[in-house]
Amino acid sequence: MKLKQRVVLLAILLVIFIFTKVFLIDNLDTSAANREDQRAFQRMMASLRVALDPRLEHTLQSPWEIAAQWVVPREVYPEDTPELGAVMHAMTTKKIIKADVGYKGTQLKALLILEGGQKVVFKPKRYARDYVVEGEPYAGYDRHNAEVAAFHLDRILGFRRAPLVVGRFVNLRTEIKPVATEQLLGTFLTVGNNTCFYGKCYYCRETEPACADGDVMEGSVTLWLPDVWPLQKHRHPWGRTYREGKLARWEYDESYCDAVKKTSPYDSGPRLLDIIDTAIFDYLIGNADRHHYESFQDDEGASMLILLDNAKSFGNPALDERSILAPLYQCCIIRVSTWNRLNYLKNGVLKSALRTAMSHDPISPVLSDPHLDALDQRLLSILATVKQCTDQFGPDVVLVEDRMTLSHL
Repeated sequence: MKLKQRVVLLAILLVIFIFTKVFLIDNLDTSAANREDQRAFQRMMASLRVALDPRLEHTLQSPWEIAAQWVVPREVYPEDTPELGAVMHAMTTKKIIKADVGYKGTQLKALLILEGGQKVVFKPKRYARDYVVEGEPYAGYDRHNAEVAAFHLDRILGFRRAPLVVGRFVNLRTEIKPVATEQLLGTFLTVGNNTCFYGKCYYCRETEPACADGDVMEGSVTLWLPDVWPLQKHRHPWGRTYREGKLARWEYDESYCDAVKKTSPYDSGPRLLDIIDTAIFDYLIGNADRHHYESFQDDEGASMLILLDNAKSFGNPALDERSILAPLYQCCIIRVSTWNRLNYLKNGVLKSALRTAMSHDPISPVLSDPHLDALDQRLLSILATVKQCTDQFGPDVVLVEDRMTLSHL
């Protein structure tokens, strides 16, 4: 064989070797990532039940200090949280030392300070578990039990981006009124034999108070994030106009996602994938009210989209508002880890997991059976939507590896 032919043959063999090696490495990396996703799912399933136990492993720290140390740019709490039950027990039992009107917003809430100085947001019960909220998907009062259910769904999906939430019963007469500010106290009234309050907010009205059963009110408490992590508010790119007859651009422009991909912070980094994760989360819980979202301040798109204010959820189990999924079906990308987790949860696993996760909550049962059934049906719709995307564009385009550097330009 001539020298030139040998050189050409060696060059071809070298190219084949390089491509084979790259292919094998890619497959090994993907396989390793999938195996880690499977292990993470198994760990989550093993820790679903959170017994509210006051015992702490770190006895020199308070539960509030432990929870504050959990917060990092990409998660509110870690995957391995043996003291989660202790923190949630403190949230539902620690003495209330101050009560005030809630922070700015459209819905009734109260800001409580618990023993040890920890802030929590209290949302009162407004509806029975089987009440169906009719009308627009964002209609009705906030649902306190929706906050509890959404937190546990966040755990199950492996996002870990929702602040801790737990149910709590409070005695308005003995626990709240003696420590209430004048501003909050001025909104208390009695309706029949029930103690009620209407607070201060955009839609708060004296004619529409939240009422206890006698003096005892059921509600949810959400743990306030540490002050060292200030929040920044962003307009959601797929937000609604809330004006009859006026559509947002995403509602009529099929190429809208292409425009979003050219806009900071969605042009690079994890934020667009966070938006799509959130769309999946919101579709499962029936939340069509995420017109804004929060991240940590000055993060340049690197920190997570924090799953705050999930109370406009679980209103109507028969309503599947497909427009919530617009970021998914318009962009046709999804994290591999999210896709894997969703597949692990099909065939009734999601409903069973959420019921188990919520079983130890003080206000259990948190959701009615129709809402749990709706979760499994909505999951099938999400999986079908991703399948349509992969059929059209191919899995290599649609399924995005979490650990890669993202650039959507």
